[in-house]
Amino acid sequence: MDNRAGEMGIFVQAITLGSFSAAGRSLRLTPSAISKVVSRIEDRLGTRLVVRTTRALQLTPEGEVYLTRARHILQEIDEAERIVSGGAEAVPRGRLRVSASVGFGALHIVPILPEFLKLFPQVEVDLSLTDGIIDLLEEKADIAIRSGVLRDSSLKARKLLESRRIVVAAPDYLARKGVPETPADLSRHNCLRFNFLSGADEWPFRDLTTGASYRAPITGNLLANNGPTLRRLCLEGVGLARIGQFHVQPDIEAGTLVPVLESYNPEDIELIHAVFAGHEHLAARIRAFIDFLTRTLHPEAIAKPPQ
Repeated sequence: MDNRAGEMGIFVQAITLGSFSAAGRSLRLTPSAISKVVSRIEDRLGTRLVVRTTRALQLTPEGEVYLTRARHILQEIDEAERIVSGGAEAVPRGRLRVSASVGFGALHIVPILPEFLKLFPQVEVDLSLTDGIIDLLEEKADIAIRSGVLRDSSLKARKLLESRRIVVAAPDYLARKGVPETPADLSRHNCLRFNFLSGADEWPFRDLTTGASYRAPITGNLLANNGPTLRRLCLEGVGLARIGQFHVQPDIEAGTLVPVLESYNPEDIELIHAVFAGHEHLAARIRAFIDFLTRTLHPEAIAKPPQ
């Protein structure tokens, strides 16, 4: 019988407790038996996972990868058995690893986490904010919240929000540099851009005569990798930025940022999804969080032109 899951459990316990002796006491096995299990795993994989010293167990890079995957597999086994034994009403519990973009995460995910944790106190949320494209398995994420086109068709996605992209600037900047009346006027303006987008030196606009979309060249002296940075620089009067409305709607309402060229806006909508590795029995903690997001976030709030 294949007992790899049992061996994984022993390996994880040994690393978690820091020694074969401690793992042996916990599992009612001898330290020698624990050592033999770890050696058997290493022999099967053909690589060393643990460097054994007199004071502690030190993982090799391969051991780090194996430990991460083993914990994930054991957690999924535990969740599967909980679903079978408890039916559809399994209580959400365990660590929920969430990755979100910096701007959206800070503005829309962080504020609602206290309510989620109050509803599901047995869930531990592990939140990482990054604008980089991540691999769910490599980054140990259960859910990634991302905008734009979905590239990996093997993943499942739930749409959370729609956001227009708009060109904004601070009133102080517009007072100094003038308000652009047409996209052609942008040649005289400092346009702040994202450094990770292809075609960052052009912005899309709508032809007022034909209604067709086209791209206008822009220039500027600053690029950044996230929306909050561009928003901050706009507020400081550094230049114009074309940015998701969800980043700047409160600033527009407060009058600290002003939309420009709205009649030329091509109404390109930025879709924001919760992306996850779907399977027949989705972990209760993942399902609970996705359902909570769809109930709590309001797509219509920032998909309309600012008044």
